[in-house]
Amino acid sequence: MSDVASLDGGVAASSAQGPERSRILVGLVLAMGLAAMDTTIVATAIPSIVSDLGGFALFTWVFSIYVLAQAVTIPIYGKLADLYGRKPLLIAGTLVFLAGSMLSGMAWNMVALIVFRGIQGIGAGAIQPIVMTLAGDLYDIRERARVQGWLSSVWGISAVIGPAIGGFFSQYASWRWIFYINIPLGLLVVFIIGKSLHERVERHEHRIDYAGSALLALGVGLLILELLEGGVDWPWISLPSVLVVAFALIAIAAFIWQESRAAEPALPLWVFSRRLVLGANLATFGLGVVSIGLLTFLPTFAQGVLGVDAVVAGFILAAMSISWPIFSTLSGRLYLRFGFRDTALIGAVIAVIAGFMFVSLTPAASIWFTTLGSFVMGAGLGLIATPLIVGIQSVVGWNRRGVVTGSNMFARQLGQALGAAIFGSVVNTALAVWFQQAPASIAARLPSSINVTSQAPGGASGLSAEVAAYVRQGLYVATHQVFWALTVVAIATVLVTLLMPRHFASLRFGDEEAETAARPPREAEDIGV
Repeated sequence: MSDVASLDGGVAASSAQGPERSRILVGLVLAMGLAAMDTTIVATAIPSIVSDLGGFALFTWVFSIYVLAQAVTIPIYGKLADLYGRKPLLIAGTLVFLAGSMLSGMAWNMVALIVFRGIQGIGAGAIQPIVMTLAGDLYDIRERARVQGWLSSVWGISAVIGPAIGGFFSQYASWRWIFYINIPLGLLVVFIIGKSLHERVERHEHRIDYAGSALLALGVGLLILELLEGGVDWPWISLPSVLVVAFALIAIAAFIWQESRAAEPALPLWVFSRRLVLGANLATFGLGVVSIGLLTFLPTFAQGVLGVDAVVAGFILAAMSISWPIFSTLSGRLYLRFGFRDTALIGAVIAVIAGFMFVSLTPAASIWFTTLGSFVMGAGLGLIATPLIVGIQSVVGWNRRGVVTGSNMFARQLGQALGAAIFGSVVNTALAVWFQQAPASIAARLPSSINVTSQAPGGASGLSAEVAAYVRQGLYVATHQVFWALTVVAIATVLVTLLMPRHFASLRFGDEEAETAARPPREAEDIGV
C-alpha cells in the first residue's frame, strides 16, 4: 500500500466509478452552485423586491437570515451525514432548499420573504458540507485537489455572475424568477444523486443529540446575529448587544456541557481538542475573514478611490475568483510533494504578500497592480483552503469525515460573518471620524450620510471637486485600514499554520477516540504528509 493510500483508508461507504462518478460530480457542482448563487443573486434585485413588497427597513434581513440559517446548520448536517449517510441528507437538504425557493418566489410581503429565505438557508446548510464530504469520499488524495478546485470555482463564478443574473431577471422578467430558476436545477441535482450515488451505510439505531443540536444552533445563531446586526440595527455597546451576547454565551456553555455527556454528540468536543483539526479550522477561519474583506471592500476601493466603473471593479475582483480555483487545483501536486501543512503555509505566506500589496496601494494606484494583488490573494487562499480540508478528511474514517468537513465549513462561515462585521465597523468608524475632522469650508457640504460615499466612481457623485476629493481621501483612509487588518489576519494565519503538525499521517484517527502513535511509512515522511 502506498503512503497516499495509507492516509486515506477510511470506510468506503460511498462508491462510484467511471461515468457514474462523473455524473455525481456534475450533480455536486450543480448543488454547490445553488447554495452559492443564492448568496449573491438577490443583491441587484432588491430595488424591484422593495418596490413590490415594501419593507425597505427590513431588506437587509433577506441576506442575513440566509447566511444565519446556513451557518448554524452546517455542523449539525455534518454529524447527521456521518450517522445516516451523505445521500439522504443531501437530497433532503436540496428539497428543503427548493421548498424555500418556491415559497420565496411566492412571497406576499417582506416578512414572508425573510421567513422563506430562512428555509432556503436551512436547506443550503446541508448542501455545502455534504458536497465537500462526498468529494472526500469519492476521490483519493491525488484527485481531490482537482475536484476541490472545480467546487471552489463555483463560488468564484457565482460571486461574479450572481448579481448579473439577478439584475437580468429583475429588469426583463420578474425578481421572483431568481428563486423559481432554482427548481429545475435542484430537481436535476436530486435526480442525479438519487440515481447515481450508492452508499453502503451500516444501519443501526442512533441516539440523535437533539438538545446539543438546539443549543448549538441557538448559541451560534445569536452570536452570528450580533455580528450581522451589531453596529447596524443597534450599537455595539447597547442593551440589545449585551443581551444577545449573554444569551449566546449561556447557550454555548450549555452546549459544551451537553456534548460532554451525550452518547452521540452533535459536534463532538474532540474537534476542538485535536491540534490538527483545530489548527486547520483556525486557519480556515482566517481565510474566511480575509476573503470577505476583499469581496466586500475591494470594489469599494476600486470605485470610490480609483474612480473606475462597476465593470472594471468586477474585473479586479474576478482576478481573485479566477486564481483561487486554479491554485486550489495546483495544490494537489504541491501537497503530494511537500505535505498538507507546508502547502497551506506557502499559501498563507502568499496571502501576506498580497496583503502588503494592497497596503501599498495609493489613490493613484494602477488598475493592473490592484488586479495583480487580487490575483495573488486568490492564489494564496486557494493554496490554504484545499490542502487543509483534504488533509483533515484524509486522517479520519468515513464515520467522522462529515464532522470534520462540517466544522471546517462552519469555521469559514463564522470567519466571513465576523470579518464582515469587523471590517464594516472599521470603515464606518474611519469615515465618521474623517467627516468630523473636515475643515469648516467643507463640513457643511459633505454628504448627509457616509452610506452614499461609494455609490459612484470617485465616491462623491454630484459634489464639488474639493468636497469630492475630501470624500475620496476618506474612502482611501477607511479601506486602507481594512487592508491593514486583513494583512494582520493573514500573518496570524501563517502563525496558526506553523503550529499545526507537519506530518498528518502519524495523527490518523477514525473509529477510535485516541490518536495513533504509529509513525507514517517512510515515503509519507519524505513528502511531509
